[in-house]
Amino acid sequence: MTAQNIALIVGATGLSGSYTGRHLKERGWTVVTLSRSAVDLAFSDRHIAVDLEDAAGAKAALKNAQDVTHVFYCTWSRQASEDENVRVNAEMIRNLFDGIAGAPLQHAALVTGLKHYLGSFDDYANVTPYTPFLESSPRLPGPNFYYAQEDVLFEKAKEHGFTWSVHRPHTMIGFVVGNAMNMAVTLAVYASICKHAGRPFVYPGSPEQYNAVTDVTDARILAKQLHWAATTPEAADTPFNIVNGDVFRWTWLWQQIADYFDVPVAEYSGDVTPLEETMSDAADVWADIVAKHDLQDIPVGRLASWWHSDADLSRTLECFTDMTNSRVLGFDAYQPTPASFYDVFDTLRDQRIIPA
Repeated sequence: MTAQNIALIVGATGLSGSYTGRHLKERGWTVVTLSRSAVDLAFSDRHIAVDLEDAAGAKAALKNAQDVTHVFYCTWSRQASEDENVRVNAEMIRNLFDGIAGAPLQHAALVTGLKHYLGSFDDYANVTPYTPFLESSPRLPGPNFYYAQEDVLFEKAKEHGFTWSVHRPHTMIGFVVGNAMNMAVTLAVYASICKHAGRPFVYPGSPEQYNAVTDVTDARILAKQLHWAATTPEAADTPFNIVNGDVFRWTWLWQQIADYFDVPVAEYSGDVTPLEETMSDAADVWADIVAKHDLQDIPVGRLASWWHSDADLSRTLECFTDMTNSRVLGFDAYQPTPASFYDVFDTLRDQRIIPA
């Protein structure tokens, strides 16, 4: 690609946004980044700091994005209820597109996830879905902010004549500090605490998830699919599941993660033991670990998202996805899942965020 391709990465400090920004920059794109706060991102050619919930503020700030040719929308804002999730997140994406209505936009990609198939936070996993999850599956009844975001995307694509793609990752695996949904970093912190405190590495989730086939999404493979869809005409106006391409069971991957950290695994009792409860003392323990190993002084609350890993690991139904839509069009990227976790763990050690 050439410098004529100008990407606007919305949510550039998160997992999907940061990996996509780096991927595009390495391929010669001009990268414009957007987040709520002013940040210095190595892959960014131009940064816009704005809260998209502020329509007037967004309109003013987006005057600096009138040249973008591609949008990669990788953000959302969690609210107290799903009705509020729908209202706020639809408003945010609408404010974005209204703010760049005059830009020479060719394509816009929206990153959502498996709540498309499993339901909203207010009614999560109370379905018996067909597995693997099919991209052709109809929407579930009831409010869902992913659907609301899609509806705005479809409306604006039709109004302004650009193509769209929707990307539905499973649990995201990658390295970023401060992300609210980051299982790899959460498990690294959990294992480090267990090792420091002499506790066994207990699988905290449900027997259904422990024994079932499942999959995850490396942030690198998501970035590859986003780039591919934006530059492949045949991929226009299509939803895509995106996962690593392999499947696994926690029955054996949990032991492999424990082996990486050299921490003993407790025999699984079959009971759910939420990390949010068992790690209630994590802040104090982590402070001791940071001091003992001279680590970066990052509060454990910015590293571990106990609630999100609890939600993923405690589901009582099988969850894995089908990638037919992109596979038949030629997208063949593949990422072994154990390496997804180990690469994040290695980076955390290299940057002195967790003990070596």
